Amino acid sequence: MNNMQGAFVQGAEAYGRLLEVFIDGHWWVVGDYLENVGKCTKRLGANAYPHLYGGSFMGGSPEVSGYATPTKEIQNRFAD
Repeated sequence: MNNMQGAFVQGAEAYGRLLEVFIDGHWWVVGDYLENVGKCTKRLGANAYPHLYGGSFMGGSPEVSGYATPTKEIQNRFAD
């Protein structure tokens, strides 16, 4: 260990590379998290306030939406 400065510099470089990867990885994870939160918030907002997003309420009653019409009365459906 004649060259202590070389060992210190190499250790500092290794620590710097490790810190860079650590910080970069966390930025990546936080960025993905915020992107998914934004998408989820937009989807929830569209379902909760369809008039703001120009769509219809998803999961509404078929009688109201008109996409499907019931073929039997409810009592007859469960009587089979």
